[in-house]
Amino acid sequence: MARFIDFGDVCELPPRRTENAAEARGLVYDQAVKAAVDHLYDEVADFVTPMEWPAIAPLVHGINQLKKQRNAVVLAHNYMTPDVFSLVGDFRGDSLQLAREAAQTDAEVIVQAGVHFMAETSKILSPDKTVLIPDTRAGCSLAASVTGADVRLIRQKYPDYPIVTYVNTTADVKAECDITCTSSNAVQVVETVARDWGVDTVIMIPDEFLAKNVAANTDIKIIAWHGRCEVHEKFSAEDVRQIREAHPGTLVLAHPECPPDVLEEADFAGSTSALAHYVSEHAPQKVVLLTECSMSDNVAAENPGVEFVKPCNLCPHMKRITLENIYDCLKTMQHEVTVDEDVRIRAKAAIDAMLALPKMATPPGFKVGQGAVPLEVI
Repeated sequence: MARFIDFGDVCELPPRRTENAAEARGLVYDQAVKAAVDHLYDEVADFVTPMEWPAIAPLVHGINQLKKQRNAVVLAHNYMTPDVFSLVGDFRGDSLQLAREAAQTDAEVIVQAGVHFMAETSKILSPDKTVLIPDTRAGCSLAASVTGADVRLIRQKYPDYPIVTYVNTTADVKAECDITCTSSNAVQVVETVARDWGVDTVIMIPDEFLAKNVAANTDIKIIAWHGRCEVHEKFSAEDVRQIREAHPGTLVLAHPECPPDVLEEADFAGSTSALAHYVSEHAPQKVVLLTECSMSDNVAAENPGVEFVKPCNLCPHMKRITLENIYDCLKTMQHEVTVDEDVRIRAKAAIDAMLALPKMATPPGFKVGQGAVPLEVI
């Protein structure tokens, strides 16, 4: 029952890799390339066929050479395809982990193998570094659902409540908010900011479902925005029931951007880091991850003894990032991401407020098996 989301002409996927993609860039699969990268093939053997490897290996080698020349690092999100994630990603993980790495790396150049708001976050935290995104069209439905002007109107309507923004927003939005959060630390952030402000209500933007799932895990009242992730919103409780019927014994793990009825049916829910941690810690015999497709590929590579059922939804924005355009952006230093300094300073304050929170030993899970908590959606 694997599914593919069709988003129409606006979000068309990049063309499939052709055999001459590397050759068109002057890269060949010669003895030097074989010696440098052939040992990496086992890391992606379940994703890349032996026939494809000669087309991919020169790109991997070329990227690794350019990283040395440019003093660059690649920040690879969990939703990257395994060739990007495993073969050229210097730092890999969820949004929170990559935000921390962006702030700490000594590299002069950051290539964001993710979407545009992530590249902005890297630039906010590292203003003196050059931040590149391989494809400027790599956006996000959540980031597109709210603007800084929207936040200013929310502030006018609810002046006494702190505004928490999910990191899946533009720099302009972050600049208008009090603190950011990720799905890893959303509950922690909400409870901390409510305590600091001395209130029992917090506004969370822009993900309606994340807000509802956070509300089920805290006594703090939450007012939500109406944004949704175009990947996760398409999962349903019926999907979970069909998975259990078709694949008895499968553990169902869901991301908290999924609708609450999905978490009601799931066995575990959490951020991408929490999902990966759960699989490595519990080593279930059979598991399904209800999140973006490549997440399962990347977690499966690190847990060869676990059988993965893979009905999933694909993010066309994440899939715009490829080995080819990572190589191209490093070669030409194209698609630099910049942020207005006034916006950057205010957005950084919101991010710093999150990063100042105690680091959790392990990414926490969300409660499952319970219904949604009623809350106001604006």
